[in-house]
Amino acid sequence: MRINKYLADCGVGSRRECDKLIADGLVKINDKIATLGSDVKENDHVTVRGKRVGDKQSLVYVMLHKPKGYVTTAKDDLGRKTVLDLVGDIKQRIYPVGRLDYDTEGLLILTNDGDMANRLTHPRNEVNKTYIARISGQLTEAERRTLEKGVLLDGVKTAPAKVKILEKDEHHTRVEVTIHEGRNRQVKRMFETVGKEVEFLKRVSIGELRLGGLKRGTYRYLHDDEIEYLKNL
Repeated sequence: MRINKYLADCGVGSRRECDKLIADGLVKINDKIATLGSDVKENDHVTVRGKRVGDKQSLVYVMLHKPKGYVTTAKDDLGRKTVLDLVGDIKQRIYPVGRLDYDTEGLLILTNDGDMANRLTHPRNEVNKTYIARISGQLTEAERRTLEKGVLLDGVKTAPAKVKILEKDEHHTRVEVTIHEGRNRQVKRMFETVGKEVEFLKRVSIGELRLGGLKRGTYRYLHDDEIEYLKNL
């Protein structure tokens, strides 16, 4: 089995995260530094940062309603709370799929299934993610169409989006935004290009999987049909 898949199946991280560990020379097979093309055979001794990686774990799939004030990483150098603090009673080692900003809340998937994590985050699969945002001021129809067609971020135009105005008053506009890209702070930066500040942002769905009534800061295990759906996106 290819080393990155083996590490992902053991719950070390997503395929991409495992690729980085390998590229950084932090993975060894039988005390020899592994490369991205290395394979793992039965009874091989595999370590990450000097610690033995055990057998494959049973696969776990969790939906978390991430609150504001948590970072979407396994560990934070600044000592901030991470989303793993909210699932600490789960015995298997799981990790977040993709990211939500520190001050963004909503639907987050955590798993130890590296194949699923890769499928959900790889740009070629164009998995839709829907957000509810409250922005400052009134969003005009012309600005809404501009956002849908795509705007320049770091010199590269965003892919077409869906932007639906839900309600507005003289001070704020509440909108639903659907994108399939995952650029850093993308939704907030998109609105900045039309002179609007996002005051609140919540991810409510990934594909057709919806957050529903899950309370902020709590999680639940995904149902079999939800797991099957995500695996086939």
